Amino acid sequence: MTLENEKNYGFLSFLPLIIFLTIYIGSGLFFTYLGVENPFRKFPRHVALLIAIASAMIINRRVSIDKKIQVFSEGAGNPSVIMIGLIYLLAGGFQEAAKITGGVESIVNLGLTFIPDYFLVPGVFLITSIISTAIGTSTGTIAAMAPIALGIAEATSINTALVSSAVIGGAYLGDNLSIISDTTIAAAKGVGSDMKDKFKTNLFIAFPAAILAIIMYSIFNGEAVIINEIKPYSITKIFPYITVLFSALLGFNVVGVLFIGILTTGLIGFFTSSITFLNWITAIGNGMSNMFSITIVAILISGLISIIKYYGGINWIIDVLSKKIEKKQDAEYGLGIMAGLLSSALVNNTIAIIITAPIAKDIGKKYEIEPKRIASIIDIFACAFLALTPYDGGMLIITGLSNVSPLEVLKYSFYIFSLLIVTSVNIYFNKNKKVLNKIKKEGVDFL
Repeated sequence: MTLENEKNYGFLSFLPLIIFLTIYIGSGLFFTYLGVENPFRKFPRHVALLIAIASAMIINRRVSIDKKIQVFSEGAGNPSVIMIGLIYLLAGGFQEAAKITGGVESIVNLGLTFIPDYFLVPGVFLITSIISTAIGTSTGTIAAMAPIALGIAEATSINTALVSSAVIGGAYLGDNLSIISDTTIAAAKGVGSDMKDKFKTNLFIAFPAAILAIIMYSIFNGEAVIINEIKPYSITKIFPYITVLFSALLGFNVVGVLFIGILTTGLIGFFTSSITFLNWITAIGNGMSNMFSITIVAILISGLISIIKYYGGINWIIDVLSKKIEKKQDAEYGLGIMAGLLSSALVNNTIAIIITAPIAKDIGKKYEIEPKRIASIIDIFACAFLALTPYDGGMLIITGLSNVSPLEVLKYSFYIFSLLIVTSVNIYFNKNKKVLNKIKKEGVDFL
């Protein structure tokens, strides 16, 4: 039995996801209003997801419950999701292992020693973006940078949610620009654009957005007060992070990179006599345990999205947006929004781009849009929308480690908001390029 033989539920397909977000975010806001400590943890995410999954099982009674469970299980057991779960566990293990061996403290002290107090948050943003550009993965970058950034927040008066948002923003800036990123490759190859042309187009948009973000991060950074005494740093204890970075630059898989990082923390810990074998093993186990919750959330989300897709929700988004496109400007906005919504719905920007690319290529030919612009727009919107999703993998990693709510992090997402604004303005003025050129040549009196 397939969905094609049943009712296509269109927008109703997303009802389970709406239920999840309403319960999770609504309860968090309610407890925030009551002044409860850790308001977004009073109603666990995975419990809200179970309620949403139960509602998904009720929709479409003509499909057997066995079939629905099968669809859910296939989505939950998707290899890419299991891989993400493994990354979460290894990231937690690496974070705790590096912490117990003194690596986190050393690298934080290194940063506090050389980065000016007023530039700590912008510094985190820039360093994260450089790493992400080099290794081509936002999730891997967040996993590596989160403990460092959070260590800086603990040692200073800087808001933890602010630092967390700087890590996410920098990770997506680099991922969007990197020529080895899977999103860049999928977007460029999918619409027939040359990689370097797509990079130049992206850079033209991302650069002003990054400048705006740096300004905002500098303003909110303020005059950071060093709470803890800046102690000497040890290059030896920082070596695990150096190993992780260079392993990633050499093209190792993120899982392999984190596994190497964990082993390196042990070797450095034994070499410096700062830990025992049992201390090290216990730290790894505790770090992995801290990530169990978000791993389960990722698996449940993937299963829920699989049911939504089965009910026709993804096809509904594509059909609705495709029918709204009537002119070139509509096409650029429409394709961007399509990629963004699919990215949020699927919780995977690469898959969203792969789905959008062939449609975008055909629409681009019809409205004479350059392939490099199409590739850039769908990549930007797919990454930006995903970065603003409370249940995105990167968001789950950093909120899991920092114990802050996604909404707290999202309100400081200066780079993501700047990127969407700059891109939208770029689309508008690109349409009116001839008018702008005329204004520049002849001059126009607007008064």
